[in-house]
Amino acid sequence: MKIKWLIAMAIILLVAGCSKDDKNMSGELIIEDIIVGQGAEAVKYSIITVNYTGWLEDGTKFDSSLNPGREPLRFTLGAGQMIQGFDQGIVGMKVGGKRKLTIPPNLGYGSQDKGIIPPNSTLIFELDLLIV
Repeated sequence: MKIKWLIAMAIILLVAGCSKDDKNMSGELIIEDIIVGQGAEAVKYSIITVNYTGWLEDGTKFDSSLNPGREPLRFTLGAGQMIQGFDQGIVGMKVGGKRKLTIPPNLGYGSQDKGIIPPNSTLIFELDLLIV
């Protein structure tokens, strides 16, 4: 009887500890450097230029500056021109760097419906910092 109970508990603990790797369960911004740049560092209020591609968690690409006819994105970092997760996730990045951001809904579009981006979506961006 004890063996069955121990096996059942082990299975319950194993299942409880499992979570999908691509889900941001913490609700926090996740920053992953793919390539650490060697150039100028992006700080708040820097005017920067980036190439980016954005996906939903299910892998649906919703936007990219790399699409034909598009140009890199230029904006003032931290000036409220972009979603909070974008602004926060680029600070400290250096020119030549490539970074992956996993942005929870509260730092993205929240409960707003943005066309192809459903309300309360976690967003995944891959960024290349071109100019500071």
